[in-house]
Amino acid sequence: MKFKNRGKTYYFAAAGNTVEIGQDVIVETSKGLEFAQCVMGNHFVPDEKVVPPIRPVVRVATENDLRVAEINKKREREAFDICKKKIEDHGLDMKLVDVECSFEGNKITFFFTSDGRVDFRELVKDLASVFRNRIELRQIGVRDEAKMLGGIGICGRPFCCSQFLDEFQPVSTKMAKIQSMSLNPSKISGTCGRLMCCLRYEEEAYENLVKTVPKNGAFVETPAGYGNVTQVNLLRHTVKVKLDGEGEDVFKTYSADEVAAIPGGRPKPGEPLPQLLKNRPAPERSEDEPAPPEDPKPRFYPVEAAVEEPAARKAPSEVPVRKRQGGRGRGGKRPESKGTEAQPKPKRESGRSQQPKDSAQPREGKEAREGRENQPRRPNNRRRRPQGGKPKPPKPADSN
Repeated sequence: MKFKNRGKTYYFAAAGNTVEIGQDVIVETSKGLEFAQCVMGNHFVPDEKVVPPIRPVVRVATENDLRVAEINKKREREAFDICKKKIEDHGLDMKLVDVECSFEGNKITFFFTSDGRVDFRELVKDLASVFRNRIELRQIGVRDEAKMLGGIGICGRPFCCSQFLDEFQPVSTKMAKIQSMSLNPSKISGTCGRLMCCLRYEEEAYENLVKTVPKNGAFVETPAGYGNVTQVNLLRHTVKVKLDGEGEDVFKTYSADEVAAIPGGRPKPGEPLPQLLKNRPAPERSEDEPAPPEDPKPRFYPVEAAVEEPAARKAPSEVPVRKRQGGRGRGGKRPESKGTEAQPKPKRESGRSQQPKDSAQPREGKEAREGRENQPRRPNNRRRRPQGGKPKPPKPADSN
């Protein structure tokens, strides 16, 4: 159960009542009957979670109970305005936060905050003469104030203390430092002015990560040599190392399992550098983590496999000879070469003795042309650029 929809929850015995989530009920407390709201239905609770004595649920709220609750809310608003005016009349240094009126209407509780102790005895007398009820003034802290008033945090969600936190736990700046957060008070403080309660949620996880990752500035051994850690990323479990060496600085990023911190820091000049990676056992794999495949397929195929083998070089007689079309100038006449045969150019004589050639000589002239016509042509969709300048305009048809 929750009272006035605040963060802390209490367990009550069902006492034969079946209560659903969101229903209003009347429960018995140490202060008498109170109006509460159910946040969890009938269920079993371990004994260690129950604070004895456990009190029963009297009944599910009826229409008459709901009407009484509305009347009490109106009385609370009136009492808040009256008490605020009385505080100004007495000149007390206190801030009124909230007012609670019991369900039976025999007690009114005022909650306030103050930097120091306040003598409010005269204020209590004035309030008792006005309401003719039992009056209680209770001083609370700024965190309790934020819990009662509620609001939206910097994360965009309602305050944790007003939603689900039962008790306030101590929070220190060490928690923010372990999580590599900025120590600027405006960024790690909540609306109440104290450190945010959510800094404690992940503290245990970060403490376990810090034990397995070298600290910033530590001297470590890496697969590429020795160096100093310049940056640590706890969530990714990686470190950035500045490797030792002459010339420009070389920075490399490694997983925390690939490096080993040298105990005692960098050795003195002349002392041997310890080798810790050789004796380190392989990291254990968790049960939930899937094992790598035995023969994984490569994502990229090697370049040699994509390169085709060069085709066999053809003999000079099989290479097609391209005919020249027209001269270099525009309007040149095509030379008549039907009856002529292609004569090979004479080779320059060299000082070396020429070896006798084989009897099989390449075909020349008409036979060479006929051999080329019988060969299948290779398809070529690429448009060739004519040699010898601009293309020749089409020849007009003869009038004859």
